[in-house]
Amino acid sequence: MEERNESTAAVSSWKCRDLTLNYGEKMLVMGILNVTPDSFSDGGRFYTPEHAVIRARELCEDGADLLDVGAESTRPGSEKISADEELSRLIPALKLIMENVSVPVSIDTYKSKTAREALKFGASIINDVWGLLYDKEMADVCSEYQAGVVIMANYTDPKIFERKGNIVDDCLSFFEKSAAVADRAGIPSERILYDPGIGFGTDTKEAIELLRAIPRIQKEGYPLLIGPSRKRFIGEILEGVPADKRDAGTAAVSLFCQRQKAACVRVHNVFETVTALKMQYAMEGTCDG
Repeated sequence: MEERNESTAAVSSWKCRDLTLNYGEKMLVMGILNVTPDSFSDGGRFYTPEHAVIRARELCEDGADLLDVGAESTRPGSEKISADEELSRLIPALKLIMENVSVPVSIDTYKSKTAREALKFGASIINDVWGLLYDKEMADVCSEYQAGVVIMANYTDPKIFERKGNIVDDCLSFFEKSAAVADRAGIPSERILYDPGIGFGTDTKEAIELLRAIPRIQKEGYPLLIGPSRKRFIGEILEGVPADKRDAGTAAVSLFCQRQKAACVRVHNVFETVTALKMQYAMEGTCDG
């Protein structure tokens, strides 16, 4: 297995097919685009291909470095759908998106059939909420297409991953297990970002612990993509505000992630996050705008 050490964590670029995304001076911002009828945050507003491409353009205009398109809700309690149904939602929207945006496109799926078809249509990244552990063919598909990969830790199914109790240690154990799968499939570490899985079997206390552990996790060789956007832990900290009122809280978490040197943050409200980050960079004097 490929050796992982501090030098791995210091890598400041992400290889995604024929693209290289740099996250050294500036944290990448991934815009979320749900082409689902049952998203927890936008209620299916971008379900049709026509609405999806309008939203994709908006996210790019707002400053997204890349887009993450999902055709199946992965919110807690959501119903699983078949790959064929997922593709029937995804591909018409993806065709239009690929024709109308220039930023890299990630596909939020844990099914290898969906991943393969999306990569054929030009997607650059596969964002797997089961970290290559659910579908045994997923790693091979990602390797075949030299796709960028997001490996997310998921603590909701003990048949796939059994927690031991300490969320940070569990996160590292999950990553180690997934990294071994990626390595066997021939996916080099430079093509992988890791997501600690906030909200996927974690409570508010554990979400905070994972965020505070960003430096430790990255030092272990796992550059991080963080997905805090509108999550329940923000609502609980803000004393019950609904999902559509959590963007300021999301921006605050994003600024924290930037200060902890995370590689990427995944958000619904790109404009608010990018604006906050621009101000952060200006105050720090770390880079221009």
